[in-house]
Amino acid sequence: MELKNATTALAALGQPTRLSIFRLLVEAGPDGRMPGEIAEALALPGATLSFHLKELSAAGLIQGEPRGRHICYRADFEAMNGLVEFLTRNCCGGDPTRCQPPGAAAVTARKGRARA
Repeated sequence: MELKNATTALAALGQPTRLSIFRLLVEAGPDGRMPGEIAEALALPGATLSFHLKELSAAGLIQGEPRGRHICYRADFEAMNGLVEFLTRNCCGGDPTRCQPPGAAAVTARKGRARA
């Protein structure tokens, strides 16, 4: 993922309703959800949902698949993983041992000794 795509994706997710829709679709997994299910789960009017689905789709974060007269929406996991990878690329100067929060190494070490 490049800077322009990441900026577009983050802007789309920077709106609370779109973030809620995206999280719901991530939770649904590859089966996705129908618009009626999304609207009901998040108490959204149809027009509002359509607007936000269009924005998430334009940002490349979700995909719609026709199912008869309806469209099933699902998170684009490749795009999601690409965004996470973009955000964490070269984290801590490329040294993954530095990416742990303070004290995490000690907790990991204690867990390892407890298993031994």
